[in-house]
Amino acid sequence: MDLALVLVAFAFGFGASVVRLPPLVGYLAAGFVLHAFGYEATEGIDVIADAGVLLLLFGIGLKLRLTTLARPVVWAGATTHAALTTATIGGLLLGVGALGLPLAADLSVGQAVLAGFAFSFSSTVFAVKALEERNEAASLQGRIAVGILVVQDIFAVVFLTIAVDTPPSIWAVPVVAAVVAAKPLYGWLLDRSGHGELLLLLGLALAIGVGAESFDQVGLKADLGALVVGLTLASHPRAAELANTLLGVKDILLIGFFLSIGLDGAPEPSAFAVAVVVVLVLPAKAAGFVWLVTRFRFRARTAWHSAVTLATYSEFGLIVAVVGVDRDLLDQQWTSAIAIAVAVSFALAAPLNTARYGIYARLLDPLLRLERSPTQPDDALIDARGAQIMVFGMGRVGAGAYDELVARRGHVVMGVDRYEPAVAASAADGRRVVRGDALDIEFWSRLHLNPGIDLIVLAMSDHAANLEAVRRVKDFLPEAKIAAAASYSDDVATLEQAGVDVARNLFGEAGQGLADDACDLLDRSAKGAEPDQ
Repeated sequence: MDLALVLVAFAFGFGASVVRLPPLVGYLAAGFVLHAFGYEATEGIDVIADAGVLLLLFGIGLKLRLTTLARPVVWAGATTHAALTTATIGGLLLGVGALGLPLAADLSVGQAVLAGFAFSFSSTVFAVKALEERNEAASLQGRIAVGILVVQDIFAVVFLTIAVDTPPSIWAVPVVAAVVAAKPLYGWLLDRSGHGELLLLLGLALAIGVGAESFDQVGLKADLGALVVGLTLASHPRAAELANTLLGVKDILLIGFFLSIGLDGAPEPSAFAVAVVVVLVLPAKAAGFVWLVTRFRFRARTAWHSAVTLATYSEFGLIVAVVGVDRDLLDQQWTSAIAIAVAVSFALAAPLNTARYGIYARLLDPLLRLERSPTQPDDALIDARGAQIMVFGMGRVGAGAYDELVARRGHVVMGVDRYEPAVAASAADGRRVVRGDALDIEFWSRLHLNPGIDLIVLAMSDHAANLEAVRRVKDFLPEAKIAAAASYSDDVATLEQAGVDVARNLFGEAGQGLADDACDLLDRSAKGAEPDQ
């Protein structure tokens, strides 16, 4: 029966994706429809749902960077926005309740605050997927949005931690200390787990077997345990790989969570009414992010795109509501109301993300009035004066191309890389390098280009990234010549079709060079072996 429910969830999720909505909107709808036909959540679905939430928190821990959270725009912005949103929506619910709106009419002040808190979150799932689709996860606005999401997630974990029925065991402190102290062991295992199914199994074992189970045994929230174990590995070089390996499994298991919300009860008219009221607040929620980000001296353009990414309600709000229902703090229908609001916010956010550039152009004047000076250094316009050649991707290939171009053309070359360590390493070697992403439209908008830029070298290791970068160059520097590196001969053909002037197969040419050197070695050996005449 559980597998049949998952198949129904797939059908609804597929239908949602066909109309360009996130699949989880379909999963929620599947749960409501199945409940209408008499189905209820089973033990198997509940287990899958719990595992999905645990992996979600474990993945958040793996990606948590203290340097990101240290920025005032992240921790202060997220805290201020959460407080304002909680107060605004909580007060609004009390107001419409006083006017007689069902479901909200019976709320106490504390319950209204809890409901407002559940609506204060933005969706991590939606934001990350939207940033990845736009290739802007490493952009400034992407990093600000993800940082705010992480702080929001920490708020949720704190709530989950204090919302326990019984106080923790006296063994809680030594168990937590032991879990954290085992960090070298986790790293040792991660280094030796390869890149296949063993790595996936290690992630599941650490999140569920070590973190969740050990915390649960001493009266702490299992969710917190998964997060803590993830945090211990966040600085490991393979943390990102482990998070990416778990991503698909986590998304599949979260299907159970969204299904269980719908299977717990079909929404009543009062839940729809509350959802409509709260959805009307979404523009104000987005505007709050724009105002706050500009207060920290970021450009209006950066604030706008960060706000659009965060203009949703969240699956974490559902988790908070479920805990509130379990603790008899909220009526069961609140999970339905929040689920509807989350689904509608996703449905609205999808076209908003598509139209965000056009909307920004129409709102340009009032948005620019929000800007404060001086602009944050990493959001200021980039000065590329004197540069005639730009190299994107400062790995071994890009760095070698940069050095050769400087040797032949002089100091008219600028390097660009999306990763800070690569930028720092090249800068330490005396190269002129800036941090940026060739796929990020916002990077190009910040670039003050010398009209003399006449050559772009694309040396990124990802063929899809190089192809997308070609389109950016054609849009912003249509007169510039483009040279690109590729790993396969068919990639060379694809790049040439996209408009690249010169494309080189690195592996093919490296093989030819190696063969030439090997033949020269044989020739020299043969000459050395010839007898003297």
